[in-house]
Amino acid sequence: MKTTKSKQPFHLATDRRYTTCPDSGETERLSKDQKVTAFIQKYTQDEGKGLQATAGTPPEGKVPRSFVSLPVLNPERLKTARAQVDKAVRMHKVFSVQGPYPVIRRALRARGWVEQRLHCPKPPVHHRHSEEGSPKDSADSDQDDDNVNKEPDPDGIYDIMSRLVRNEMVYFYWTMRRDAVNPNSLQKEQIINHFTKAGSFTTKSGLCVNLRKLHWFDAADPDTFFPRCYRLAAQDEKHSFIEDYRRTACTSFLKYIVESEEGVQTEGTSHNTRAARKQSKQRSRPMDLSKMITSALKVCQEFLESLEHRDIDRNLETPLTEEQWEEFIHSYQLVVHGGEKIENSDIFVHCCKAMLERLVEVSPQLDIDGIHNIWIIKPGAMSRGRGIKCAKHLDQILQLVDGDSTLIKESKWVVQKYMERPLLVHGTKFDLRQWFLVTDWNPLTVWFYKKCYMRFSTQPYSLNTMDNSVHLCNNSIQKHLIPSQQRHHGIPADNMWSDDQFRTFLCSQGRGAQWKTMVVPGMKKAVIHALQTTQDLMDSRKNTFELYGADFMLGHDLRPWLIELNASPTMAHSTPVTARLCSAVQEDTIRVVLDRRADRTANTGDFQLIYKQAAVDVPQYVGVNLLVEGTQIRSPCTLPPLSHPGLKRRSREKEPVVEKVKPLPKMLLKNQSKNISSGISTPSRTILPPDPPVPVTNKGFPVQLPMTVRTIQLPVNIQPRSVFLWKRKRVVQKVCSQKFQPCTLKNGRVLSLSLEIIPKQPRQTATSSSSA
Repeated sequence: MKTTKSKQPFHLATDRRYTTCPDSGETERLSKDQKVTAFIQKYTQDEGKGLQATAGTPPEGKVPRSFVSLPVLNPERLKTARAQVDKAVRMHKVFSVQGPYPVIRRALRARGWVEQRLHCPKPPVHHRHSEEGSPKDSADSDQDDDNVNKEPDPDGIYDIMSRLVRNEMVYFYWTMRRDAVNPNSLQKEQIINHFTKAGSFTTKSGLCVNLRKLHWFDAADPDTFFPRCYRLAAQDEKHSFIEDYRRTACTSFLKYIVESEEGVQTEGTSHNTRAARKQSKQRSRPMDLSKMITSALKVCQEFLESLEHRDIDRNLETPLTEEQWEEFIHSYQLVVHGGEKIENSDIFVHCCKAMLERLVEVSPQLDIDGIHNIWIIKPGAMSRGRGIKCAKHLDQILQLVDGDSTLIKESKWVVQKYMERPLLVHGTKFDLRQWFLVTDWNPLTVWFYKKCYMRFSTQPYSLNTMDNSVHLCNNSIQKHLIPSQQRHHGIPADNMWSDDQFRTFLCSQGRGAQWKTMVVPGMKKAVIHALQTTQDLMDSRKNTFELYGADFMLGHDLRPWLIELNASPTMAHSTPVTARLCSAVQEDTIRVVLDRRADRTANTGDFQLIYKQAAVDVPQYVGVNLLVEGTQIRSPCTLPPLSHPGLKRRSREKEPVVEKVKPLPKMLLKNQSKNISSGISTPSRTILPPDPPVPVTNKGFPVQLPMTVRTIQLPVNIQPRSVFLWKRKRVVQKVCSQKFQPCTLKNGRVLSLSLEIIPKQPRQTATSSSSA
């Protein structure tokens, strides 16, 4: 009989329905375990009948089946279980755990929580996919699936309690897979142990991109704690990597010249191997040492000028052509990798030293680069060391990446500078696993665990081989290998140390104080900076937390270097060290998440609050329709506009149009001047040209008289206004005296004006003088 699997996402039972399986989506139906628990439920209701009588011989005509054998339960204990379940439901203490987390189950049960178990088959690995598009178990988890430890239940009491809460809402959910629960279906009071969109920093490609934006959040330089990293699928980053590879080859060659003169032996390099390669390697072309050093110095000088922005006015030309680069890289590999012998001189060594001293000031990773120019290639969304390889040659790196078109299309390949000079313990490479807990993203709240452990490789450290057994310290890889007989006996067979054992080793080297002054502060800063750059990309849901694992390596000066960040870090008890520390970190996580929720002064174990950001108010989205509002600025003057009864009120909106005044005819002017001189008034039939329009404003008092106004006396409480006058040309009037009567305004106010009018004297003409 075929079973049809549903493709719908998993939703928690928030409406008291059957809880579906996170992976298969099927509801709990008639299975053998449910039939057994149904017998137990019926027994608890009767409380007087035995379980064996209920599950006795089958009815007649039925074929007997082999049911799961159940122990005889004490009625008093069943009654206690029923009371505990009722109390847990009232207090919203129903939890569900998916994955190998027996410590979490025990910690929750000790606090009165009841588990709602999920019974569903485990689907194949290739059916599970992450939010980044790669296999889910490789995208955001380094948990080993083969280390599932089922917690014993000898009397079956947990199965009964789980059956009793099968239709209740789950208020605490702990899962190993981020996509096991749909966060959109969660209620506000439900707690879950995964944030969405965590792939922005838990994947190698996401961490590579986000740390480049650190300058927007902090003044720290990511090159001081994170090795250089590039995504080879992006063309611009691919070109940047090629330039970095070539420039690193130049600096490595300069360091090789200086160290060869000073007799410094590169750590992890055997001279016997070099001699063997020298005998088998034949020189393909002659080498010019002075030309190689000149080319290397030229490239380094161009790099320094670019950092100081002194190359802006220059043409964009590469310091070396493609043929010159090919020749230089070939000669460099013959010298450094092949062991080709060269003869140095004091002049060359002095120039190389001077250039390296200048590079140290601007390149914080110059010391860890070494001389072999080794790069490590990683699939951008895989964990547990799968798919990782180391390479020295540029063509090998590009060919390895171009071989997988799927990863290239999804931008999953990253290449990172390999730390060639790490801190070694008894000649063996190791890395450090550090836990930290994020309980909120707004405000960002980070808890740092005080304990950690070290993971060693099974082979002694060597740069003459690119085998993963030497360069990768993941326990998922090293646990399948047999430790080398040449490795120091001080390193345990399980390849792990606790932080206490490592500090003891540092004290034996006289560097014990640097653990608290350099290692721990450096790891805290690296974690905080990595979270700051991805804070805007995360969904800040309340009642959500997540435990992460950070992998560090230490340099010669004990400076910690962040390698990667992992979601769902492994909690398997693979060694005595992890059995003790992993159990402690899970118990302390429950203390921070649940105990501190009820009591702020509760014990948080070894978790230390290292960063809590000030709360940031997120503005509501208002859309694209923006509105700017304002108020009109009113005039401070309180005087109303003046008006005249005989004048028509004109529109304020239209400006007055001033017409040109036409001159009077000559004959009319002669007659008019004679009449004025003889004292005869102008006949009424004499037609004068129309008066030009007087500009009227809303605040002016027009006067249509040919006169000159000397003074205008206004009351004290009235501000003076402009008076527009128009003077007719060549018009002489008699001396007259007029008085203006006061006018009454619309608002009842009386405006009195005192005008002194002085007519102009007529111009003496030749006619008038002769008549006189």
